[in-house]
Amino acid sequence: MSNGDGQQSQASTKPTFTEIQASALVESVFGFKVSKIQPLPSYDDQNFHVHISRTKDTTDDPVEYVLKISNTESSQTPDLIEMQNHIIMFLRAAGFPTASVCRTKGDNTISLMSIDSGSEIKSYLVRMLTYLPGRPIAEIAVSHQQLYEIGRLAAQLDKTLEEFHHPKLNLLHRENFIWNLKNVPLLEKYIGALSQNRNREIVEQVIQLFKEEVMTKLSHFRECINHGDLNDHNILVDCSKSSSGDAVYQVSGILDFGDMSYGYYVFEVAITIMYMMIENTDPIQVGGHILAGFESVIPLTAVERSALFLLVCSRFSQSLVMAAYTCQLYPGNKEYLMITAKTGWKHLQQLFDMGQKAVEEIWFETAKSYESAISM
Repeated sequence: MSNGDGQQSQASTKPTFTEIQASALVESVFGFKVSKIQPLPSYDDQNFHVHISRTKDTTDDPVEYVLKISNTESSQTPDLIEMQNHIIMFLRAAGFPTASVCRTKGDNTISLMSIDSGSEIKSYLVRMLTYLPGRPIAEIAVSHQQLYEIGRLAAQLDKTLEEFHHPKLNLLHRENFIWNLKNVPLLEKYIGALSQNRNREIVEQVIQLFKEEVMTKLSHFRECINHGDLNDHNILVDCSKSSSGDAVYQVSGILDFGDMSYGYYVFEVAITIMYMMIENTDPIQVGGHILAGFESVIPLTAVERSALFLLVCSRFSQSLVMAAYTCQLYPGNKEYLMITAKTGWKHLQQLFDMGQKAVEEIWFETAKSYESAISM
């Protein structure tokens, strides 16, 4: 959802490869013959769904991949993107439904391609992952139990990443990364993208409250590596039928590790709550089920819980402000960029209208009901 060091700017150019150029890349970098290729929606990178032709030597290999071409700014941080690939491989080995990373002909996980655009030479990082089956969870009616499982999955991800070791792990300390929740005050640079109305007033209040009430608590939060973008389009599910004939959904894929950075446990649960509210018909109820699932693996401390409401509001603010700002840069990508805005402003206003105390009561009572059920 974002670029290398998080500063979205005119200097960051979204790739504009044609399908013919992308097919040529797959052949030259990865050695595969493309039988079909089609673009996929993306934020500021470029993705393609690639079908490859099998040969006698590759009959057992996957035939569907995702070609990912990073924007020019992300492409300046190859070590960070290579580490993301290693994390994807690490999580897959640990049993998570992440993609497999395709090796280049030179046996690397990424390749830097220089393209002459006529006026200048631009460099783009290219990589390819296996295509994961399933539907985005945004497309289904999510049950309370599924929300619980998603919360649990978020916590298990963070817990498992405590075991990940890499010589360049410090690259995940992304100080000015706009999508890290601790950088909410950086939104002040982009808030001009909003009109002068109630939405903007709420965001300004969120930023101020964040400075007063969250920044002072950061030292009390427990640090971890965050996926940072467990949104309803980055979690895929597969449907099967239960013995009673009901549809049963299992998580079949976790996508997009581009926003990974050092954060805190409470950031991950807040981000997950916010995104699972987007398409939900009863959004205020979502938080309690996500929280219960998360706390079944990692119970939050009292100080972490006290920041949760404001952190959810903060993530709404990040997503809505940056979508408005990025739309000004890439108006042709407005439909994809404004997915959150369709319901996001309404949800943020509702959170603010109800107030922290009322929302926390719903969330915490719902989470407590799971504890009662388990103890029985």
